[in-house]
Amino acid sequence: MEDQEIVHLFLQRSQRAIVETKNKYGAYCRVIARNILSNDSDVEECENDTYLAAWDAIPPHLPRKFPVFLGRLTRNIALDKHGYNTAKKRNREFEVMLTELEGCLASPRTVEKEYEAGELANSISQFLYGTEVRARNIFIRRYWYSDSIEDLAMRFNMSSSKVKSILFRTRKKLRAYLDKEGGYL
Repeated sequence: MEDQEIVHLFLQRSQRAIVETKNKYGAYCRVIARNILSNDSDVEECENDTYLAAWDAIPPHLPRKFPVFLGRLTRNIALDKHGYNTAKKRNREFEVMLTELEGCLASPRTVEKEYEAGELANSISQFLYGTEVRARNIFIRRYWYSDSIEDLAMRFNMSSSKVKSILFRTRKKLRAYLDKEGGYL
């Protein structure tokens, strides 16, 4: 079923929208959640919460890119769940990924307003559009989808050390770019 048809089912408030979304994008949502959460039951709960969030959001929102919309919902729900779980246990891979980015980005707590956070996001997007496609894709897969180094190496057919090197150089360039753009550090 095409994405527009699924969105139309949501607009009609048809419960078939959930079934079709799960059939087409369930695995996609689970991968995003699993890369952030370490517990299978949390991943399943996050996936189901994504469908509920989509149900609640459509209407009034009409997503232009349905998979991106679902990915964002899943990621945000998984991050919220991760924050809740952090006091109890840690997902080692996700913690490592966040540590990698610490040197590039200021803590969200130090950003005074949401406006500045939006400006930071725009600057990061502009930076990424100016980078080489492979480096951009590796960076996005690592820091948006939370893919592991090993998964990236397999996906891009290269060694883990090559992936680490590309990520290191991209973070270094991002840091310099953000420093030049507006002193976000």
